[in-house]
Amino acid sequence: MLCSVFVLSGLGRIEAQDIHFSQFYMSPLNLNPALTGVMNCKIRMVANYRNQWASILRSNAFNTIGASYDQKFATGRNDYFGIGGRLFTDVVGQSVFATTSAGLSGSYSRKMGGDRIRSHYLVLGAEAAIAQRSLNFASLQFGTQHDGAGGFDPTADSGENFGRDQFLFADLNVGLLWFSILDRSNSWYAGVAYSHINRPNMSFADFATIPLFTKVTAHAGGDFELTDDIGILPGVVMFSQGPHFQLNFGTSLRFDFNTNRFEEQSFQFGVWTRIGNRPDNSILNDALILSTRFDYNQFGIGFSYDINTSSLRNATNGNGSFEFSLIYNICGPEDRGTYCPRF
Repeated sequence: MLCSVFVLSGLGRIEAQDIHFSQFYMSPLNLNPALTGVMNCKIRMVANYRNQWASILRSNAFNTIGASYDQKFATGRNDYFGIGGRLFTDVVGQSVFATTSAGLSGSYSRKMGGDRIRSHYLVLGAEAAIAQRSLNFASLQFGTQHDGAGGFDPTADSGENFGRDQFLFADLNVGLLWFSILDRSNSWYAGVAYSHINRPNMSFADFATIPLFTKVTAHAGGDFELTDDIGILPGVVMFSQGPHFQLNFGTSLRFDFNTNRFEEQSFQFGVWTRIGNRPDNSILNDALILSTRFDYNQFGIGFSYDINTSSLRNATNGNGSFEFSLIYNICGPEDRGTYCPRF
């Protein structure tokens, strides 16, 4: 996984990778700014929570909380503008290594072909964000503070010199998306995002410069009807950031329980897998992800659980992380014949 990785040295160097959600399809603005405003309704509000490694870290588990808001505006005959904002905070381990980020995004969706039922869109999106990174140095332990016999003296000189325990930085991200609506029940999409194009400095030392790795995100998925009441939603996302690589892929089955034209109810069950790379670049099968989702009219609730499948399972007993997601849509009359993919 692209989790936080600490490399502490005499220069006070700390490197970290980005947050990620197993339910990436329920965190659109964290995935790609080009997804801003790409929805069936007018307004979308999302909340996400992830807790990881609690089975071994207990109260020092990794915790990520995110929220976003976006909406779309019609322009011309068939095109749309989207605007949105997102906020997340990520706290890691006993050192309370924390990242808080707030971003504003915008997108433009251009219809490239089709008719009132079928349509093909190209979407360009961008995001500007401000973030804070902090670390509680008092909670860190160093080899020079241990006597080798089990004793620990927190007042002993660590030999480390850190210039700051928190800092602010700007962050710029762009994205591109293509989606095709085949009919009211079938669609597919593919996108790519390029993050941290300004490569902000991540060093806690005043005299060092450690640029944040740029990240490439590629994702694709679809919504396809199997029968009148059953659909399949395959998906894949790939992250590449510096020496780190991660790939999530799988599918969900959706069962529709619509009793009348005024009510929409559905239940999803999905199985996904996550793979990554080890330091020697060999492939690591990291987790099997089980997910569920229930949608009722404008509400969507998702829950997933990661079953650890790497060698770390000897310590975790297979326990990985759980996630909870909530989506609320505010819809309105839409008579332009455009139907976006369902996320």
